[in-house]
Amino acid sequence: MEYEKYLNEISAKRKTMVSTGDRSAKIRTYNYPQSRVTDHRINYTMYNLPVFMDGEIQEVIDQLQVAENAERLKAAAE
Repeated sequence: MEYEKYLNEISAKRKTMVSTGDRSAKIRTYNYPQSRVTDHRINYTMYNLPVFMDGEIQEVIDQLQVAENAERLKAAAE
């Protein structure tokens, strides 16, 4: 019974990490006319597309880390 509970927890975590794989599962959108980059996983928008495309992606990486840390804290509190 404990093992089954453990497997269910792993399965639930895996489902949150893996997308459905269909086309509607967007990760990031690049809007050139508005110079906008949106990361849909964390709902973060950056309005400097040329800089992002030149490789300055640290701002988005920082936001992804903040979102991941918040998720871990929330999971630890449960």
